[in-house]
Amino acid sequence: MSADDRFGRSFREERESRPLGRRNEIVTGPVSDWATDFSHLEPEWAADPYPIQDDLRRRCPVARTERFGGGWLPTRYEDVAAVAYDTEHFTSRSVVMSNFRPPREVAPIGVTPPISSDPPFHHDARKLLLPAFKKSAVARLEPATRAYCHELIDSFEGRDVVDAAHEYAQHIPIRVIADMLGFPPEDGPRFREFVENTLEGVNLPPDERIARMDKLFDYLLEQIRDHVANPRDDLTTYLIEAELYGRRLEPSHVSGTMALLLIAGIDTTWSAIGASLWHLARTPADRERLVADPSLVPTAMEEFLRAFAPVTMARLVREDMTWRGVEMKADDWILLSFPAANRDPAQFDRADEIAIDREVNRHAAFGLGIHRCVGSHLARMELRTALEVWLERVPTFTLADPAAVTWAAGQVRGPRTLPVRIT
Repeated sequence: MSADDRFGRSFREERESRPLGRRNEIVTGPVSDWATDFSHLEPEWAADPYPIQDDLRRRCPVARTERFGGGWLPTRYEDVAAVAYDTEHFTSRSVVMSNFRPPREVAPIGVTPPISSDPPFHHDARKLLLPAFKKSAVARLEPATRAYCHELIDSFEGRDVVDAAHEYAQHIPIRVIADMLGFPPEDGPRFREFVENTLEGVNLPPDERIARMDKLFDYLLEQIRDHVANPRDDLTTYLIEAELYGRRLEPSHVSGTMALLLIAGIDTTWSAIGASLWHLARTPADRERLVADPSLVPTAMEEFLRAFAPVTMARLVREDMTWRGVEMKADDWILLSFPAANRDPAQFDRADEIAIDREVNRHAAFGLGIHRCVGSHLARMELRTALEVWLERVPTFTLADPAAVTWAAGQVRGPRTLPVRIT
């Protein structure tokens, strides 16, 4: 089978030929009790989830909701870790908690391999990506990333208020991932739309959500076909030409992995950069300390990742079972809140404090178990570089209007707007 043959059909046609999944009623509105009716899409969760998580950890460590067709939320580190490492009882065939469960037949590959893949397929799909994300490969990307950060700050010339999220943090991973995948850098605004549709649009009516996701996969097919016609040295051509078990990847594997790299590679990192700048804008002592001693940035960065971990992953329960004293049903969702795990006082000393010189910091910001983030070296490079350049070029900055800061709802949380005053 040639590459041209593989990508002849649209992804709409591919989707329509697959088994149907399960949809449930969409439930929205204020939460009645976070222990029995939680929703990670509500405004108060987006604005400040930590008090909610702390309360649940004390009185109801495994919360329940009937929204999204039923799901669970563990808030203790040990419980989050237990689920993350348990691939026997929990499947990764969908990692975005929504009102749709893909059919069991998509396992073990899932929709966006390898993050949606179960063993043993997961190991081999993940292995394909490791060369592109090893430390030496990431190091080669740092000079261009650093130069781009300077370019972004150059554009602030003559202004005293800028949006550190929209005009800085959100641009950096978009440029890096676009370069890695071989996508036009001018398509950045489209990537923002794809991210928001995928992670924040889970309560949209089914037809509208499908239409929005089709836009993403139509774009990916356009890029794939262009790369088939014009191969080059980038991740897209690599995936098109890659082989697994002696044959080239299925079209859905190629597009699913590209969707994963595009969405996960952008929102997670821009959220981490934005949250770090938000903290420094409102904490002058930490900002001044890092400006005076840039060598502390890597340590501070790990603390920001712990305290403001952007990512929450989802799993599905494989079969009916009793787990940690609760009765779970097959295909119940379970949210792995790495942010909650990272603030568990049973795991971290002074868990609710931001200590930028914290030396022992085995946080779970990049996940736990076999699905630990394959792009962690890349994310760390981007976060460190973004902070170093910002602090070098903008050593004094504060929140221009704390009330104007907005945060993304959903499973990846970070500032969407972050107006800061620079001097």
